[in-house]
Amino acid sequence: MMQNKTGNRPEKKTPKSDKVTVEHSGSLLTSLIEAFPQKSRSLLKAVLRDQQVLVDDKPVTQFDHLLTAGQILEVFWEKTSPRHRPHGLKIVFEDEDLIVVEKPAGLLTVATDKEKRKTAYALLSDYVKAENPDNKIYIVHRIDRETSGLLLFAKNEAIKHKIQETWGATIKERIYVAVVEGVVEREGGTITSFLKESKAFIVYSSQNPKNGQKAVTHYTTLKTGKDYSLLEIQLETGRKHQIRVHMQDIGHPVVGDTKYGSRQKPLGRLGLHARVLAFTHPATGRLCRFDTGIPSKFHRLFPRE
Repeated sequence: MMQNKTGNRPEKKTPKSDKVTVEHSGSLLTSLIEAFPQKSRSLLKAVLRDQQVLVDDKPVTQFDHLLTAGQILEVFWEKTSPRHRPHGLKIVFEDEDLIVVEKPAGLLTVATDKEKRKTAYALLSDYVKAENPDNKIYIVHRIDRETSGLLLFAKNEAIKHKIQETWGATIKERIYVAVVEGVVEREGGTITSFLKESKAFIVYSSQNPKNGQKAVTHYTTLKTGKDYSLLEIQLETGRKHQIRVHMQDIGHPVVGDTKYGSRQKPLGRLGLHARVLAFTHPATGRLCRFDTGIPSKFHRLFPRE
């Protein structure tokens, strides 16, 4: 009887995968459908969701991630755990320079005096160091602890500084969705004021240009119900607590935001989600756009009639 190299122990199975070269530009899902016509659309979406699709050896989950000719796709058809994943964070995109994650509500972006370890930064730091102890992660921007949604991190200091120093030109879209109190009757509008933070860490809004930093928020009303409205909000500037303060300014505070006037908490959390992040990749020059959609909990407050 023939023995394998490990004696009587069975050899470790290598996860089955297929590699293909992208022939022309297009979305990731379209490329997968073209490359694997025998596979169902639902299966292809499932392997995307479960981080089993690699683009140039990095996991990507966004179905509309744009590909260019010559990139290499690898698909693992069986669920595997080839690398530790940061628990509580969904990696949306990763390459040698950047990581885009979807942060849940309740998780800090970075450490505070009270919380050092359970942060998005700490989880991602552990994640990259698991591959190489010398790897580091760098904070590019932040979102509030109680806000969910997309966050961008750099994997080297040069890329971090390049993005921050060219923020206005590099960042193409930052779109949020918010559930606010009351019925917003206008289809949309723009809120402009000057924001200043107090010693008690509360941000105040003023129309005095000498009393704070200019903040501009654009909003569109997506849905209205009996008690709440669902808004799409686009930031022209990115000041601390900008959306939350501006929603208070128009008399429709974000639900769950007791700090800025809300008296209702129907979601059990702050009703604010960073839905879309689009930017020019600082190394490749390609446009990267990520859209998480609207959280299902938000939709449930607006039942169809």
